[in-house]
Amino acid sequence: MSSGKRSSHIAARPGRIERIWPRIGLTVHLIVPAVTLLFGLSPLPAHAQIQPPAIASPQAILVDYESGTVLFERAADTPSAPGSIAKMMTTAVVFQELTEGRLTPDTEFKVSEYAWRRGGAPSGGATMFAGINTSIKVSDLLRGAIIPSGNDATIILSEGISGNELAFVQKMNEEAKKIGLTDSVFANASGLSDPTQQTTARDMMRLATHIIRKYPQYYTIYAESDFLWNKIRQNNRNPLLGMSLGADGFQTGYLKESGFNLVGSAVQNNQRLILALLGAKSDKERADDARKLLEWGFRAFESKLLFDKGQVVGEATLYGGARGGVPLVGTSSIRLLVPRNGTERINARILYEGPIDAPVTAGTELARLRVMRGDQLALEVPLVAAEDVGKGPLWRRALDGAYELVVGLAREGFSKLKNAYARAT
Repeated sequence: MSSGKRSSHIAARPGRIERIWPRIGLTVHLIVPAVTLLFGLSPLPAHAQIQPPAIASPQAILVDYESGTVLFERAADTPSAPGSIAKMMTTAVVFQELTEGRLTPDTEFKVSEYAWRRGGAPSGGATMFAGINTSIKVSDLLRGAIIPSGNDATIILSEGISGNELAFVQKMNEEAKKIGLTDSVFANASGLSDPTQQTTARDMMRLATHIIRKYPQYYTIYAESDFLWNKIRQNNRNPLLGMSLGADGFQTGYLKESGFNLVGSAVQNNQRLILALLGAKSDKERADDARKLLEWGFRAFESKLLFDKGQVVGEATLYGGARGGVPLVGTSSIRLLVPRNGTERINARILYEGPIDAPVTAGTELARLRVMRGDQLALEVPLVAAEDVGKGPLWRRALDGAYELVVGLAREGFSKLKNAYARAT
């Protein structure tokens, strides 16, 4: 494979384009309309493979924040009770209320007897020690929910915003769907035990990414080392903050039925990693596992550019258009974390439901680029139309219609033949 030359476009044969990115030694094949990309890198020799650290947590995921590259995962889609990491969803809703102007940091909420008994000092659980019938500013309640993981703080916030905790939980679940938390169900604002409440490591990673990206002005609270309320000073419960890893936030949780959970984020040399661990057997085990994964992620990988912003990734087939296809680009530059010392084989596909009906407008999301490391998802990003493509003349629409009819009949015939063969064997 050549290197040091400009990117080239070489017609390999009709319907196929070969693209070479010498910058990172990738050969990319785009097959139209099957839309399969193959990033062919020479695989690492056995001794050079980058092995992840041995961890005990049964569910875990580690991702690069900028690119979304998955560096490590284990049972990341297995549901589990969240415990106090559910408070991240509560604070995300509060951040949204603040950002959209329905609250201010100085808005005050009264401490109800319910909030005091269920989440305050009488409860025996994590609390900010809010006094019954007192009024507390939203800014202090947020710190009380995040730093000492106060159950009372989250209940007070939920009642102040929605009138009662149940109505607030509806907001939590609605927002969770918008964010893309596909396997999470929230039943209360605090994360206290409830048989219907569940999440996954992948969903908590997605939530962490959302909070950092959308609410950077409030995310800084997660890095504060302690919180003083009612003359009681409590340290931040996140063990990563004291490990010299560059950690700057997120939450811990524990329930007897699910074990010790942790979501964390750290930055080194302008690179941010996000991790989620569920089900550790002890506070020490989750802290050790998190440290091992972060140290390994920063040490073993580096970011490589796959496609510049605006650079064509591939093409989607158009039906009835002024041309037969529309070029696809990312919404920003597309990067992938790769082994720092070596190369690896990865596979990628452009996925879309097609053919796509013309006309299409530039910027419309039409497809997704999915990159796999073996059987693990490494990266998935949206692709949009690079330009407008209008409807084609009548003859082209008729030709496309005839083509689709022939292809459809061929697929139907192949399916029948396949089924007949399966029955015969």
